[in-house]
Amino acid sequence: MVPLRPYALSPYALKIDARRSYSPRMNLYVRQAVPADVPVLTELIHASVRALQAEDYTEAQREAALRSVFGVDSQLIADGTYLVAESSIPELGLPAIAGCGGWSKRKTLYGGDAWSEREDSLLDPEREAAKIRAFFIHPAWARRGVGTLILDACERAAAAAGFNRFEMGATLTGAKLFAAKGYLPIRRIELPLPDGETLPILHMEKKIAS
Repeated sequence: MVPLRPYALSPYALKIDARRSYSPRMNLYVRQAVPADVPVLTELIHASVRALQAEDYTEAQREAALRSVFGVDSQLIADGTYLVAESSIPELGLPAIAGCGGWSKRKTLYGGDAWSEREDSLLDPEREAAKIRAFFIHPAWARRGVGTLILDACERAAAAAGFNRFEMGATLTGAKLFAAKGYLPIRRIELPLPDGETLPILHMEKKIAS
């Protein structure tokens, strides 16, 4: 069996069995993101938005979103709740980091470091939903199950932290995966972007058995 890297210690570290976050089929394991990953994650996010969201958003929307709402959220990394799926066996033509995504115990629903409408106060697991945040898959790894691998790890970790509801601000692209995983749309949100553009996203929610 391919050895798995241990998760970094954090007050909010993943309380899951690392073996359940490894996919032998894809040779991918899930680990916590660290600050040193940020340059690679930034490139991945740009590549993902420009290639995989082209069917749902115009080029002007995508580029404006990359300057404002899409990006790495360093608070998630500091909390130990932002994850990456990384290849355990390098493959020719495939980037080592296949995708990223996280969950949050804070009230911010969407947006990276550049997003101005952030609310980093803590959630109450008994009354509020954990946030599923910032999912991006590298185009070279698209449609291989990477998003599902990361989402499963996020949901298990959030549930272990006491949450029984999850919610997100999903892109129209990501909403297709999340709907298949039991998330229901609550409302449509129009995010204001630079240059007069707007970005439609879906506020989605999922409840699990308590």
